[in-house]
Amino acid sequence: MPPVIEVKNLKKYYKVHQKEPGLMGSIRSLFHRKYYDVKAVDGMSFEIGEGELVGFIGPNGAGKTTTLKVLSGLLYPTSGFVSALGYTPWDRKPAYQKQFSLVMGQKNQLWWDLPAIESFILNKEIYEVSDERYKTTLDELVTLLEVEDILKVQVRKLSLGQRMKMELIAALIHSPKILFLDEPTIGLDVVMQKKMRDFIKEYNRRFKATIILTSHYMDDVKELCERVIIIDHGKLLFDGKLDEIIKKFANHKLLTAVFSKKVDREDLAKIGEIKEFDPPKAVISVPRAAASTAAAALLKNFPVADLNIEEAQIEDIIREVFTGKDLA
Repeated sequence: MPPVIEVKNLKKYYKVHQKEPGLMGSIRSLFHRKYYDVKAVDGMSFEIGEGELVGFIGPNGAGKTTTLKVLSGLLYPTSGFVSALGYTPWDRKPAYQKQFSLVMGQKNQLWWDLPAIESFILNKEIYEVSDERYKTTLDELVTLLEVEDILKVQVRKLSLGQRMKMELIAALIHSPKILFLDEPTIGLDVVMQKKMRDFIKEYNRRFKATIILTSHYMDDVKELCERVIIIDHGKLLFDGKLDEIIKKFANHKLLTAVFSKKVDREDLAKIGEIKEFDPPKAVISVPRAAASTAAAALLKNFPVADLNIEEAQIEDIIREVFTGKDLA
């Protein structure tokens, strides 16, 4: 089966004007303007199959949103090949536009002074959704997101979490085959983040939609995505299973110990690198291969009341990737 999304050597460069400070700098720029290229996306290639839910990870300015905008046809690339559902996105053919949605956590597509249901009806007409299909889809989404009682409330009177739920319904009313989610949980509290993640997971399972998710919240990625694509400065650093990153870069484990008596920090340092020391608790980092030996030494030589051996946090592992580790 051919991939739903195919990207080969995608590049998107911006030419940016560089002006010297001050009045003289402004005058000189009138006659001699200096430019430099910003490489938002720099030779990226990947494929995504039907029904995949892929995490798109990278620091601010990595090129995540730019890539999604190219895939949705909002931007023309500088060069490269892109195919989504067999279409070239920037051709902006209606047949393709009716099969994807782009949801950006910081953008609002709902009419502020009208109830959300009015925006749903408008989108129904824009996407030429039949009455029967609209009713069926709306009923399913409203049930999944538990928003029956606020459909007729003005959008400006809704909480941020409620508005994001309505934004998702507006984006999904035409049952898109591809869903681009750019920071969908940004600004939400932890409870609402969990509800949004549950909905995305269920929507992916139920409708077999292909989803690309960008997020700075690693909980989103850990709970939703088996596969991740890591990018930085427009370049692809890693493409594979989330578990593979942990195995490849988590070369240490964390021993979390609670002691029944006072212990000396210097003595603990002989076991491994102390990450946290807040008596009676201590967190010690040790090489993965030496975890069992280190745990045995702790139990033998210290008054241990409780001991846990844990994997490194995925946030710390990703941070190491961005600080220059070789991904080859």
